[in-house]
Amino acid sequence: MRARSPRGRPLHPAIAPLAADLRSGRLGRREFLSLATTLGLAGTLPGALRAASHSAAGGTLRCEMAVHELTEPRLFQWPQMANQTRGLLEYLVRYERNGSFTPVLLESWDVSEAADTYVLNIRPGVRWTNGDTLTARHVAANFEAWCDTSVAGNSMPSRLGSLVDPETGQIRSGALNILDDTTLSLTLTAPDITLIAGLADYPAALMHPTAIGTNPLVTRIGTGPYMPDEITPRERSVWVRNTAHTWWNEGNGAALDRVEFLDFGTDPAAIYAAARDGAVDMVYETTAAFVDFMDNLDMVRSDIDTAATIVCRTNAKAEIDGARPYADPRVRKALQMAVDNTICLEIGHATRGTVAQNHHVAPLHPAYADIPAEPPNPAGARALMESAGMSEFVHELISLDDGWERDTTDAVAAQLRDAGFQVDRRVLPGNAYWRDWQSFPFSSTTWNQRPLGIQVPLLAYHSDGAWNETGFSNGELDGLLVEARGISDVDTRRSQMARIQEILQGEGVIIQPFWRTLSNHAAPDVQGADMHPMFEIEYSLISRSP
Repeated sequence: MRARSPRGRPLHPAIAPLAADLRSGRLGRREFLSLATTLGLAGTLPGALRAASHSAAGGTLRCEMAVHELTEPRLFQWPQMANQTRGLLEYLVRYERNGSFTPVLLESWDVSEAADTYVLNIRPGVRWTNGDTLTARHVAANFEAWCDTSVAGNSMPSRLGSLVDPETGQIRSGALNILDDTTLSLTLTAPDITLIAGLADYPAALMHPTAIGTNPLVTRIGTGPYMPDEITPRERSVWVRNTAHTWWNEGNGAALDRVEFLDFGTDPAAIYAAARDGAVDMVYETTAAFVDFMDNLDMVRSDIDTAATIVCRTNAKAEIDGARPYADPRVRKALQMAVDNTICLEIGHATRGTVAQNHHVAPLHPAYADIPAEPPNPAGARALMESAGMSEFVHELISLDDGWERDTTDAVAAQLRDAGFQVDRRVLPGNAYWRDWQSFPFSSTTWNQRPLGIQVPLLAYHSDGAWNETGFSNGELDGLLVEARGISDVDTRRSQMARIQEILQGEGVIIQPFWRTLSNHAAPDVQGADMHPMFEIEYSLISRSP
């Protein structure tokens, strides 16, 4: 007899083979949890609502973090934006440090054997701050908004696959069916194992139907226990406990009275000074070069190995003096071949991480394919650039001025010059860089971890990807990405991922030098603030001990 979900439906049949792969060692625990909970196991796990480990209520948390100007959530481009609003706007599901997905505003979900039908069970008894009860109709309105491709900058359609009608650019007719006040079903035209993972990503904050399309600072309607108090972009963002609202998870979190996000800029030395001088209780991230310095303070370090990374990418669509130099795969490949990724890890990230292979799929991802690495070849790179007639071209390489990103990009530039290429470096402050990051001809960009290896390629390298900053377009790759998204069997999907990785590596789409080990530091009395692989700061689950 098959195990069943909390709503009485059988568990997805792929979970048993995944468990067998876990027992045999073919699948790691993190990979098992990511896949099994994606397919519906999360609703059966005990303690799905993780409570904060607090000893006493009250207090203030001062957290160092970049304070970006907020937009509506569909347009969020950085996790810091979502971290500001997490106390007010909650998510249907949450991605945990151990790789699993936890229900939040969902109570559970059920996935069909073919992974083309999802039944979402809404948590009963949740109220919005305006007094309304959360219903399936509210969630349906969010899906309709997430699928709206007419909203410039909306990245959610790339996460929702065949829910979007390619003809209308809206949610497909028949894709969503409200079954009752707390249940809705999603019917896809093709299997998709990434849907739950996409709902955990930071642009997927749930909005009240009357607030969709607005800045949450204006409407101030959410299901969470905090409210905005003072927001000044690039300076501070302050959130206070909403005593007028009864939170659905009352007693299991929201211990803090006040949360202050304080922006000290992108210079890690300034962030270190703030921690040293007692101006903050927690840092968003401790950059690799400053880990040892921070360890000497009265703070506790948290580490986690991740699929977070940096890429130096060209933009195939960028025009320079009337030409598109990076549309030529020989130019892209020559740049990639000139760089030794081991040197980038040493100089850019103090060896805190793992060398990568220029294809943006990590060893910790389920279905990662161990394809051969390509060693650096400066002489071959010069010959390839000469064959493209681009030996005298001057490449302007742009980066953010924030320490490790700058240092990594400097390491790339130095190696390109050593290979005989002409390179100008331009380092930009945060506001100038973040405004134009998708349009630079040649620049570096940080990418956060996504739980499944197929997710970032769909966002970043599919021809129509919402965050395709490379301008790369390849019909074979597009087809493989869509096909792999629908394969739940790890070994079957791995064969598809191998070809996806080969295309990205072979076409010189990116220089992707390493996977990052992430760290943060917090005061000893701050609990529940461990470094998250996707940089999430769930401050409703953080507390201060007496």
